[in-house]
Order: sequence, then C-alpha cells, then structure tokens
Amino acid sequence: MSFDVGARLKALRALYGLSQRELAKRAGVTNSTISLIEQNRVSPSVASLKKVLDGLPIQLAEFFTMDLGQENKTFYGADEFAAFSFGDTIDFRMVGGSYADRKLHMMQETYHPGGDTGEPLLSYDGEEAGIVISGTIELTVGAESRQLSAGEGYYFSTAEPHRFRNTTDKPCVLISASTTTTFHKGQAASGQPLDTAEAPPAMTNQGDATP
Repeated sequence: MSFDVGARLKALRALYGLSQRELAKRAGVTNSTISLIEQNRVSPSVASLKKVLDGLPIQLAEFFTMDLGQENKTFYGADEFAAFSFGDTIDFRMVGGSYADRKLHMMQETYHPGGDTGEPLLSYDGEEAGIVISGTIELTVGAESRQLSAGEGYYFSTAEPHRFRNTTDKPCVLISASTTTTFHKGQAASGQPLDTAEAPPAMTNQGDATP
C-alpha cells in the first residue's frame, strides 16, 4: 500500500485553510511545485517535501504517521515498524512511528547504491549515534568525512552540518538513534531533482503492507 503524498498534502493544506499559492509563498517554492506534488505527478525529494511541510508547519514524521491510529506501546514486532521509502535508494524503518510526544528516533536505515541525504547538508538541534551493520557509508560531519564499514559507528551533534552517502555498489544498513523531535534524516533523498523523480515516497505500516 503506497502512501498518497499528494492527497495528504492537499488535505492538510485545506485543513490549514491555505490556497496552493499561499502555501507556496510560505514554503518558498513555486505554485507549480505544490500543484505537481498534489497531483502525484512528481516525487519530491525528502528535502523538497520537508520544505513544503515547513510552510504549514508540520513535522515530516507526523505527515507520514499521524493516521496510523496506534496507541503507545512498549514492544514492536518486526512487521510493526513504520517504513519510509524514498525512491529506490533510501529506506527507513522506525520503531514506534506513531508514538506520541516522542523524544527519540530509533531507525534502521538502508542506503542503496547512490543513496544520499544530499545538499544542503542537514543541521538541526539534537544528537545522533549509530552503528553500521553491513556495507559502507560515507559520513560527513562539518569538515570531517569518513567511510564507515560494518562494526564501526559514530556519535555527533546534529547541529553540525552532516551528510550520509553510499558511494559503493552494495547496500549499507545501519542502526541509528537521534534525540531530535523532528524526523530530518534524508532531507535530500536520492539526489534526484524535484522535476525528474519518478515514484512518490511510500510509507507503510509493515503490518499492513510491504514497502
């Protein structure tokens, strides 16, 4: 079951009482950008979608999970994670995707070859730590950049500009935890510009469908 990004954006825009023109102005994008997204004629990168949502404003995680209808709970089966896919290059699985008033994001992240959080580099309040489970990821934090392989990890202040990129020909899987209350990871998904991406981002509750 693919998540209908266009229908959700249109419904939220109506809920906030905004025209396409008003939302575009608040988000700093063109009217046509809003129109094309709502018609599902383009797939926005994570960065592009977040920029639009900032005009409402609403958090990216809330955009995808606000209607899961799940109560807070302690334990989650493998099929109960919230799953986010951006194109065919970056996949996220979040523990407790609909948990109210969350203060932590615990993620399994898969960066397929070419997967890239992109430019501009991410920067927001919080801290993040992670361990590479398989494959290799290039992590840039500030002026430092390093290739991390399976068994290696990282810890940094997310206020430092940072970027994750898979420059290899094999997938990379890592487990991360961040203290930010907003889902920022992957703000620029596969490096595809807004007007050339092909498939809209998908979100599933894995108990209902396969991403």
